This record gives sequence, C-alpha cells and structure tokens, in this order.
Amino acid sequence: MSNIIPKASSISRRTFLRGSGVVMALPFLDAMRPVFGAEKVNAAPRRMICLQTNQGIMPQFFFPKTAGKEYESTPYLDLLKSHRKDMTVFSGVSFPGVDGAHAAEKCFLTATPHPARGGFKNGISVDQFAAERLGFETRYPSLVLAVTTENQTLSYTGTGAPIPSEQSPKKLYEKLFLQGSPKEIEANVAAIKEGRSMMDFVGEESKRLEKKLTKADKSQLDNYFTSVRTLEKRMQSAEEWEYKPKPKVTAKCPQDITDGRSFVQKSELMFDMIKLALETDSTRIVSMMIDTTIIHNLTHHGHRPEVVAELRGHEEGQLKALNKFLDSLSGHKEGNNSLLDNTMVLYGTCMGSANSHSNVNLPVILAGGGFKHGQHLAFDTKNNYPLSNVFVSMLQRLGIDVGEFSTGKSTMRGLEFS
Repeated sequence: MSNIIPKASSISRRTFLRGSGVVMALPFLDAMRPVFGAEKVNAAPRRMICLQTNQGIMPQFFFPKTAGKEYESTPYLDLLKSHRKDMTVFSGVSFPGVDGAHAAEKCFLTATPHPARGGFKNGISVDQFAAERLGFETRYPSLVLAVTTENQTLSYTGTGAPIPSEQSPKKLYEKLFLQGSPKEIEANVAAIKEGRSMMDFVGEESKRLEKKLTKADKSQLDNYFTSVRTLEKRMQSAEEWEYKPKPKVTAKCPQDITDGRSFVQKSELMFDMIKLALETDSTRIVSMMIDTTIIHNLTHHGHRPEVVAELRGHEEGQLKALNKFLDSLSGHKEGNNSLLDNTMVLYGTCMGSANSHSNVNLPVILAGGGFKHGQHLAFDTKNNYPLSNVFVSMLQRLGIDVGEFSTGKSTMRGLEFS
C-alpha cells in the first residue's frame, strides 16, 4: 500500500466563474465534496422556508380521514400527490393560546399567545431566530417577503418589532443579482459604518450605566448587550458582502403584477425568486406571507355551494403554485440529493376554518428538509398538539442547539430525521 496521501481536489462552495467582467455563482457540485467522503465539511447547506396563506384553507378538502403512511388522500392533497413521499401532513395542531381570529396571522412564526389582547407584544419569529445564529454565512441572513397590497409580514425581531417585507419580485431580483456602481457600494459601506459607530457609542454608554444597576437590571442589560453584539456582527458582515460580487443568473428580471386578485401568479413569481436565491446561496432562510384578504368575503361562505366552489378554485390555485415550487426544488440536484431534500418548506395558515374564525386544528404541511415524510400525523382535533413544537424540530435540523422555542417545549412528536 502506498504511503503517499493523495491531495484532495474538492473546490470551494464559494467558487465563482469569472471572465469578461461577468461573475457567475456555481450550483452545488459533487466536486465541492471532499475526496475522502468527509461530506460534512462541504455538505450542501440546510435551508428553511416558511409560508403562510392568511385566509385559511377549507378543512373539508384538506384533512385526510385516516392517519399514518397509508392515509387516504383528499382533493387538496391530490394536487401535491407527486410529493407525497416528500411531505408530512398535520391535523389536530395549533399554537397554544394564539387566538383572536385574523389577529393570529402575525403569530404564525412566533407562536406568541393572545395577539388580540390590549398591549400585546409579539416575540421573535422562528426565521429571525435562525437568521441571528446562521445568517452570517450568506449575503442576506434572511429574506422577508410578502404577496400583498398591504404592509404584511411574517417576520419579527427579538423585541417583537415587525420586519418590513419585500413585495416586488422585480426589486428582489435587483437586490439579489444586480451589482451597484463603485460609488453606490461606497455609499452603502459608509452607511453601514455609521450605523456600527452608533452601536459602539450605545454599547459604551450602557457599560457605564451597568455599574449603577441592580442585579435584575444587569441581567436585562446583558440581554441587551447580546442584541447589540448580534447587530454589530450583522453590520460587519454586511460591509464585507458589499465588496463581494453578486452572482449572475441567466433568468431574466421578472415584471411585477399589480392586480391584487392575481395573488397566485404573484406567488409563482416570488417562488421563482426564492429558488434563485437558494441556488446561488444568497440566503438560506425565507419567510413569505401570502395575503389573500381580497377574497376574504368568500371565506365567510356559510356553506353556500356556489361560494364554496369559487373559494375552492382560489385555494386550489395556491396549492398548484406550491406544487410547482416543490417540483422546481426537487428537480434541482445538489450532489446526491435535491434542493428540496436540503430545504424545509413549511406551508400553512393561522385559520383552522375562516368561515368560523377558528384558530385551532390548523391545516399545515411540512415538505423536504431531510425528515422522514410520507405520513399524516393526526393529533387530537379538540385538544390540539402544539404546532410550535415543529419549530424546535426545524431549528435542530438547521443544526441549531435548542430545546424549545416560544410555546414549543420539545421536538414534534412523530417527526423524525431521515
């Protein structure tokens, strides 16, 4: 046996093709894996996408009547049948204490109870919790998106403040792939540095204040320092990324759709942008609100057949768009897996039944991400199981060492890693 150790020939996940002033990001390739099979070193990254449609999903067309892997499909799930083995369907789940009918939509990723009460303060959303810990690895820690004509968002900071969403696929494309001029880059860096110097000032002043505080206040201030350091780290990372070339893609810039009733087509444009963002590793964490308030009157159908039929058409359109998105992820290969294998896609709603303004028994699907799927996890439809537990499972799948999140105190029962 030769004692000569062969040199590894793997290439960096960050390798770009350069020529004639053009820079193109490479997809994940087999050559990006180490020669000796230590796949964890350059393994394809894990990602998380969270989607909410805010006007409910009619339960009679969604929920299977049987549980387990041999569950009997339904009209809505038939639209996703090509991904049956790639997804888990939940029933009998809800967020503990999250009530208030439509007010619950702001808590879909935070699981913070009682959003309709006076003085309500939201908590951090699961996407931002993950972005704070993993987001420095990509140009954008997360993408906060919305298909809406209003100022809707699913994402909230650690202090419960809403994060404005990007609603234009065209602007998102420009943000992801169009390089600014040298002058614009320097202006962006100057703004980042100014923000960081402000944080330095606040940090120094807080340290002086700490000497005068009680033990309880010092503990509170420690939490504040953590937030300060996190923000400083984000600013430093943002400055570094300003000088790095953005990836080039062959896809053309999309044209925005202004008709509010075309939310399915608008969702499809956003899904295309999300896939490009993942392919180029511009981000690994995405949230998107799909605002269908424009058909709110249909959700109060009162079981009138003609209204139910019209609403069903809109909801089927959304699920077909979701299926097309899952198709695109599963069709893109990363080594031995697909983009869907490495990407968790949570899709659901804050309304168990919009017709009755119910916030229990929520229709929810989790697809991809390397879980053991192909099942219907059926819990008690009256005494619901905490859906917030799925956030713990998702965070752990991202590699974050956490045992609870919000009202989720354990991983999701029955949901296992593959």
